[in-house]
Amino acid sequence: MKSNVLLLITAIIWGFAFVAQRSAMEYVGPFTFNTIRFALGGISLIPILLINKRKKSSQERIFTNSTNKFLVKAGIIAGTILFFGASFQQSGIVYTSAGKAGFITGLYIVIVPIIGIAFNQKTTTATWLGAIIAVVGLYLLSIQEDFSISLGDLLVLISAVFWSLHVLVISKFSPKTDPIQLAFFQFMLCSVLSFITAIITEVSTIQSIYNASVPILYAGVVSVGIAYTLQVVAQQDAHPSNAAIIMSLESVFAVLGGWLLLNEYIPLRGLIGCGLMLLGMFLSQLRLNNKINVNQFYNRKRDI
Repeated sequence: MKSNVLLLITAIIWGFAFVAQRSAMEYVGPFTFNTIRFALGGISLIPILLINKRKKSSQERIFTNSTNKFLVKAGIIAGTILFFGASFQQSGIVYTSAGKAGFITGLYIVIVPIIGIAFNQKTTTATWLGAIIAVVGLYLLSIQEDFSISLGDLLVLISAVFWSLHVLVISKFSPKTDPIQLAFFQFMLCSVLSFITAIITEVSTIQSIYNASVPILYAGVVSVGIAYTLQVVAQQDAHPSNAAIIMSLESVFAVLGGWLLLNEYIPLRGLIGCGLMLLGMFLSQLRLNNKINVNQFYNRKRDI
């Protein structure tokens, strides 16, 4: 029960983070936002890193050359994929609502096991059924009568693919290194890459950053720093498939937050699509075969 409550709090934080991400776009560009957001997220993990370091024996070599090399390799790969996922998502939120972005991003839960097929991972019938239902829901939510899709929805959909790749990468690397160190490394790399891109493509002022300070602080410290830590603590005892289902509720809270705080409106057709997508996410996690190695895929950072 404790783990489930912590995961629910995590889902609420992540859901309302879409509101913060959408609000900040009134003042700063997506890459400036991600630069500060992930820097704050990384900095917020420093106390945990220091506490973990002190728990080590003073005579123990905490870092070996092989450990450092693996951490750098894992951090570069994970951080680069994180950069693309966050960049497409944040750029897409400029052109779509927080609620729609939340549901489209949530599709990573269905996409992960499907991509896992390329890595020789088997997938259940429930996952395929969930994927089909989720695609129908996406159609109702985002596809127009002329079969077109808005730029914002398309960018967020691309980001969902990168989030899925990120989950797969983290599942591969996190058991072999300290997850907090890996998180810190990838957050800071993502911040650096976003900063370089922001210098090239955006113009920001101190005043604009100040105006977006509240959403930035929420997205950086609360969404990235606190929620990630809650997830790590909760998933020590929670069943992975149950954890994935609870965390997928962030989509619902994204819609709720958009409605309460941004006065966003989703028509009935779109709400039906949201419901089908949520159903597809749930179905994809039910009755997982023990032979399927997708449970570990949900030890992600977020976002998110």
